[in-house]
Amino acid sequence: MTDITPDLCDDNPDLVRVLEPMLANYGGKEAFSGEIVTVKCFEDNSLVKENLGLPGQGRVLVVDGGGSLRRALLGDMIAENAVKNGWEGVIIYGCIRDVSTISGLDLGVQALASIPLKTAKRGIGDYNIAVTFGGVTFNPGEYIYADSNGVVVAAKDLSRAS
Repeated sequence: MTDITPDLCDDNPDLVRVLEPMLANYGGKEAFSGEIVTVKCFEDNSLVKENLGLPGQGRVLVVDGGGSLRRALLGDMIAENAVKNGWEGVIIYGCIRDVSTISGLDLGVQALASIPLKTAKRGIGDYNIAVTFGGVTFNPGEYIYADSNGVVVAAKDLSRAS
């Protein structure tokens, strides 16, 4: 499953939404997919940590960090916890840190950039609401597919439609 997004776009042009090219791969899992869970937060990763500490069951956490390049919303300890809890991946409209460690984990991670600064923990944010960035709205319960070609979203699981 390394180049799944081009095939999904070719086979389902009317069913997919494609994120504008803006994210880089940071995780050890280059290609990943799963049901969407969302968090909206700004320079506060409390809800990211909380959700990745719960059973992931093969899902993908989509984090709308407001595009901030000032604080990292994901670091090595939270990412390691995500792997232990069965998350497939994390898409972050914001930054991460601990890049070398995260690159060795069995977790898909795409983000705008990296920065060494951590966030404050104020417990502020929203969970499982529709979030929009990069020209795409991500709805909880929909499906996301990510690889080095880009990020594709669909209302239903297209990996099972053969």
